[in-house]
Amino acid sequence: MMNKKKRDKCSKFMSLILRHKPQDFGIVLDKGGYCPIDDLLMVFQNDDYWKEATKEDVLQIVAECPKQRYETKGNMIRARYGHSSQKIHYEMSKPPAILYHGTYEGAVDSIFKEGVKKMNRKYVHLSETTHFASLAGKRRGSFVLLKIDCSMAYLLGVNFYYAGNEVWLSDDIPASCIEKVEV
Repeated sequence: MMNKKKRDKCSKFMSLILRHKPQDFGIVLDKGGYCPIDDLLMVFQNDDYWKEATKEDVLQIVAECPKQRYETKGNMIRARYGHSSQKIHYEMSKPPAILYHGTYEGAVDSIFKEGVKKMNRKYVHLSETTHFASLAGKRRGSFVLLKIDCSMAYLLGVNFYYAGNEVWLSDDIPASCIEKVEV
């Protein structure tokens, strides 16, 4: 078994493979964004640094990931929340009245003019709690927490999808549905 530090590095490598560049590693994702865990392990075992990785290591990374980025189903694994190179489809759902979005100060002016956009992702990522939203927003500088009026957005025709673990995905959110939260 890998130590925690190496598992953290391995998680980032898994993210590169499953979320961003599966084709660069010979990984083929099915229509749900899954690939066999054994295929992922083959990538690891072809790299001197990761060749000791085991299925147990992968499962431990999935279980311990604070952002719950990965999901397993039987002997298959995928990146969650629509990050895969292909769009993962979730069932549309009516969202809670309020959700949160974490971002950074440099994006705020644009967000209040144009709304929250998917940008280079497949969906806008939202959270039921301020804690999970803050994990996403603190990556790029001064953290800003936004409150999303999902009831209004839903009435305006925005589609929402529940991805599990307090995470919601959506189409672009109009600026009129966004409010800055003082933290």
